Amino acid sequence: MNIAFLGLGAIGRPMAARIAAAGMPLAVWNRTAERAASFARETGARHAHTPADAARGADVVITCLSTSHDVASLLDGPDGLMAGLRKGATLIDCTSGDPATSRRIAARLAEQGVGFIDAPVSGGTTGAEKGTLTVMVGGDAATLDRVRPVLQAFGQKIVHCGDVGAGDAVKAVNNAFLAIHVLATAEGLAALVKAGVDPALALDVINSSSGRSNTSMNLFPERVLSRAFPRTFRLALLEKDIGIAADMARDNRVPAPILQLAADLFRVARGELGETADHVEAVKMIEQWAGVEIA
Repeated sequence: MNIAFLGLGAIGRPMAARIAAAGMPLAVWNRTAERAASFARETGARHAHTPADAARGADVVITCLSTSHDVASLLDGPDGLMAGLRKGATLIDCTSGDPATSRRIAARLAEQGVGFIDAPVSGGTTGAEKGTLTVMVGGDAATLDRVRPVLQAFGQKIVHCGDVGAGDAVKAVNNAFLAIHVLATAEGLAALVKAGVDPALALDVINSSSGRSNTSMNLFPERVLSRAFPRTFRLALLEKDIGIAADMARDNRVPAPILQLAADLFRVARGELGETADHVEAVKMIEQWAGVEIA
């Protein structure tokens, strides 16, 4: 299959590299053209200069952008995806998007005979590089089966979650849990530090007990205690994701005070720490409020 990949960000670039390494004919496009040009030089992919150019002749088009709005903005105009997509093609949106917008995009594409699945991923840049991402898919099962070989280039666990939007919904809730774990672990450890307990010792106990999570087992030992805070996933994007989960709960009339509070706190953290901060740096906000450092 001929593939087009749009969005060569922190996770999109290694995902596209896995497709290129699998030997699939690949065209790439990115808003910052030099990223696409350098990727093309390194991998032999074709550098497309517009979304329409990328989509022409493609059996599968993959988008991996920051928001569903970004994906929708690429559809129209003489250089937009709708001008290049052919009937029978499939758009795979790996953006961590919102279900309602994905459904609107799917309806637009269906009018032109183009299939759509939302397929957000989890596993970070390391998972993208290794091809071990978890892919959460919303859409028609037959469409998923048709494009599964493409997803397998970067995904190890591919799960059909339901109709269009279901993948986005599961990803939003997953990331809401991540945000809640970051805040709760920071609050608990800050309290322990103020009580005179070594946070490394506390984590050793917690990670052998019922309170453990991926956040306590991996993120805090590797990033917080070390004060490394590598920038692998922007706090701004996690704030967007937990906002989607909170909105979804409200729209479905599900009481969700914990989700709503976590969304509000990450909104504050984004304002205090800025657009480039890593998601784990939300810990710094808790530390500042508590007057301690978890180290």
